[in-house]
Amino acid sequence: MATESRGTEGGARPKVTITAIAQEAGVSVPTVSRVVNGRSDVSPETRARVEDLLRLHGYRRRQSAPGDRAALVDLVFNDLDSPWAVEIIRGVEDVAHQAGVGTVVSAIHGRAGSARQWLKNLRARASDGVILVTSVLEPVVHEELRRLNVPIVVVDPAGSPALDAPTVGATNWAGGMAATEHLLSLGHRRIGLIAGPPRLLCSRARLDGHRAALEAAGVPFDQALVAQGDFYHESGFHGCDQLMSGPTPPTAIFASSDQMALGAIEALRRRGLRVPEDVSIVGFDDLPEVRWSAPPLTTVRQPLADMGKLAARTVLRQARGEEIESPRVELATELVTRASTAPPTEG
Repeated sequence: MATESRGTEGGARPKVTITAIAQEAGVSVPTVSRVVNGRSDVSPETRARVEDLLRLHGYRRRQSAPGDRAALVDLVFNDLDSPWAVEIIRGVEDVAHQAGVGTVVSAIHGRAGSARQWLKNLRARASDGVILVTSVLEPVVHEELRRLNVPIVVVDPAGSPALDAPTVGATNWAGGMAATEHLLSLGHRRIGLIAGPPRLLCSRARLDGHRAALEAAGVPFDQALVAQGDFYHESGFHGCDQLMSGPTPPTAIFASSDQMALGAIEALRRRGLRVPEDVSIVGFDDLPEVRWSAPPLTTVRQPLADMGKLAARTVLRQARGEEIESPRVELATELVTRASTAPPTEG
C-alpha cells in the first residue's frame, strides 16, 4: 500500500510507502500496516516508534475500502500427504483462530516453480508472517523473503537455517536415544535402524541418538543394520525387507517415523513374522493412528501440535514487533511404550 504525503509550504513531499517506513523503523511491513490501521496487536514501544516516523514523513492513511485484507499467516510445507502435517496444522490453527488470524496452507513439493508461485501469492496477500515446515527453499526465495521483511519461523529446520529466523523443533537426539535404550533394556543387541532423509537435521539427530545409546551400552554400531528411508510407509516396508534379508537380521527395529514403522510391520507380516514375538518395532512421532495399529505401536512422542502452536505464537509476536527470547526452541520428546516391543526370543 503506497500513498502520497500532503504538501507543505515548501512544496509537495516525495511519496512515502509503508515499505520505506518499515525499513526505517526496523520492523515488518505488516507491523506498520497494523499501526496505520489502528489495530491493537502491536507492542507499545513499536507503535510509538512507527507513529513517530509516520508523523515525521507526513504519512496519511488511505480511506478504508471494502476488500481490505484480513490478518493472515502463511503455513508452508514441502508436502501435505502425511498425518504429521495435519498435527502441525492443527496446532497453528488453534493459536491463529484464538488471535483472529486466518491461516493459508501451501505445499511447494520441493520444486522451484512451486516456491516462486507461493512467493508471488505471498506478496499479493501481504501476510503478517510465514511458518516454514521442513521446507528447503532455493537461495533466490530466501533473498526475496529477506527483502519483504515478513516475520518468519522455521519448524523442524531442514538444515542450518539460511534465514535469520527463530526455529521450533523437538529433542530428536534424545528421542532417538530413548527408543534404542528401550530396546536395549529389553535385551535386544541386534537393533536395525530405518533412517530418515539424511539432508534433514531431525533425521541425523535421531540416528546420532540411536548410535549414542548403542555405544553407551557397549554394543558396536553396525552400518549393515541401517537402511535408508524417507519417512513414508513404502520406504519403511523396503527398509525392513533390506534389514531382514541380511545374514544376521535384527531382533528389533527402530524406524525414524511412525509411517515407516507401520510399513516395516507390514513387511514383517508378509514374511510370516510376528510383532513383537519375532521382531520388536519402535516408531517416532506418536501419530493418532498408531494407537490403533496391530499391535499398537511403541513410539517416541513428538509434540507436533505443540510445535505448531509455539510457531504460531512466535510469528504473531514478531508481527506485533515484540522481541523473541530464544531463537531456537526444542520441545521434549517422550517414549510411549505399547505392545510392539518385547524381549527377544533368541539371544
